[in-house]
Formats: sequence, structure tokens, C-alpha cells
Amino acid sequence: MKAGVSPVRTLAGRVKAVYENLPLPPAVVAAMALDALLARLRPLPLPGPRSVHRAAGTGLVIAGAGLNAWALAERRRRSAGPFDLEHPEDLVVTGPYAVTRHPMYVGWWLIQLGAGTMAGSAWVLALLPAELLVEHRFVLDEEATLAGLFPESYPDYAEKVPRYLGLPRM
Repeated sequence: MKAGVSPVRTLAGRVKAVYENLPLPPAVVAAMALDALLARLRPLPLPGPRSVHRAAGTGLVIAGAGLNAWALAERRRRSAGPFDLEHPEDLVVTGPYAVTRHPMYVGWWLIQLGAGTMAGSAWVLALLPAELLVEHRFVLDEEATLAGLFPESYPDYAEKVPRYLGLPRM
């Protein structure tokens, strides 16, 4: 260790670097926290057996985490220098980006739906649509930024690949 550099600062610097590149939309955090709070204050259970909730929720969480990991790996693979999620060097159109223009948003929504389902809370079904409406505005801003950064390739990409879910248009 270098003289004058404390281990706490080094660890804090690492944590900060990871957090700054973590694609966790604030609306997801807020909606998940609100879901947990509402489930505690005024439970609204999902119908059906708890074992089904846990199994379905686990599957959704795994699918969402897998989609996020795949999207991050694809972005990192396409980065020549230091990876910076907010400053793409190239328009990534492969991997999960060939299926949806926003795989990390979709991944987080699956995680949120899965967490609420695992908890057996129907509040997630009420909160998720509202959250999607809030985040859609940010998605449109991101798309405008990408269209400005990649004016030659983004319009064609946006025409062929669905924004969220659906079949690619050929």
C-alpha cells in the first residue's frame, strides 16, 4: 500500500466507482422500497400458495439478473478503454441489445416483479406500471442522446429493435 493512502479511502473509491457504473434506476429502488413498506403497513397478498410465489419470483429475479449481467458483459466487451456505462464508445446492437434497446431496464423490472412475487405482495402489480411510466421519460431522453451520438446507425437500429419487449422488426 502506498504511504498516505488509507485502506478505507481505497475501498471507498472502489465502492464509489462500482456504484457510479451500476445501472440501477432510482425509480426501481423507490418502487421496491415502497412495495416493501406498503406490504408491511397494509399487506395485500397475492392469491395462491406461497411456494408458487417463491418459485415464480425466484425465476423472475434470476431472469432479470441474467439479462442485466448479459447486457453489462456485452457493453464491456464493446469498450476499448475504461468501461463507462454512461458514455458509450459504440452503439451496441448485439447480444441482448438485438432483442430490446433497453435490456437493463427490462432486467431491473423483472427483478422488481420477481422480488415482489417472492414476497407474495400484490403491491408490486400496482406499483410497477406507475414506475414504468416514470422511467419511460428517462428512456426517451437516453434514446435522444444515443441518436445524437450515433446519427448514422441509431435510427436504423431503433426501427428494427423494439424499445422494451416484442419481436424484432426486420
